[in-house]
Amino acid sequence: MSELEIIRHRQIDGISIFFDAVEYRTPHFHSEWELIWITDGDLQIGCGGQRFSGKKGDLFLFYPNQLHEFRTAGGEAVFLCLQISPQVFASAYPELRTVAVKSCVVSEFCCESQKTALRMEMRSLLQEYLDRKPYYELRCISRAAEIMASLLSVAPAYRLSEEELSSADKRNARLSRFLNYADENYMHKISLAEFAEAEGCTVSYMSRFLKQNLNQTFQEYINMIRYHSACRLIRSGRMRLLDVCEEVGFSDYRYFSSCFRKECGMTPEEYRRRTELPDQGPGPRSLYSVERFFTREESYTRLRSL
Repeated sequence: MSELEIIRHRQIDGISIFFDAVEYRTPHFHSEWELIWITDGDLQIGCGGQRFSGKKGDLFLFYPNQLHEFRTAGGEAVFLCLQISPQVFASAYPELRTVAVKSCVVSEFCCESQKTALRMEMRSLLQEYLDRKPYYELRCISRAAEIMASLLSVAPAYRLSEEELSSADKRNARLSRFLNYADENYMHKISLAEFAEAEGCTVSYMSRFLKQNLNQTFQEYINMIRYHSACRLIRSGRMRLLDVCEEVGFSDYRYFSSCFRKECGMTPEEYRRRTELPDQGPGPRSLYSVERFFTREESYTRLRSL
């Protein structure tokens, strides 16, 4: 999976806009520009080796193939997500695929009136996107172009050289291989040494590589995805806690309980009592599913509340 982003209800090639309610979204990257507007809750964002805290109304911008991660301190955060492929404007501005920005925090380069205008444009684009009236595709492309022009006219933007683009592609390819390796093996005994050997590099180099790009150690990342997998299994109500512990890869229940308390401030037993839901079935094993996407009807309802 060289592109890990899940696109929902795409209607126009190169443009997608949707609501996402997320608890945790593992580190991912994709070929589109992405602008998110937090509409409910608090969202913690990992990007560029740093962590940022976002609240309702905040905007964040990610350039193509920039690694980023979403998580919350508890519960859900909802955001409106606009993804725009550089290919949409390839004939008018082919350089867009090489542009990057120094900060993903829109408030660092946009004033309040500019942010308000961006939110209004996103809202209008979503309305067009959902209504699907004749020629709405052209109007959506026009609004997407206006949003990109408004952002790049004030953002700390710079151009990536072909060498830098190639280096980023190689970095992301390695990260993609690691994320796949972790997703496929977190429930078993997993070794950084094994992955480093497969990549033809030392353990110390791979440890630095992951810390630099994920802003956490190998073990911290594995514990994180084990924790979120455990949360999903606990909420399903299908398994005993000891079985959940073993299913997600923890060999010791006390360590499992300690990691759980560190992440959410409560024991697995307390979490089960607070969040137990009707049986939802086992669901997919992938950790990329700790989020939910809104239907068209739900999106209309959410849109009216903006």
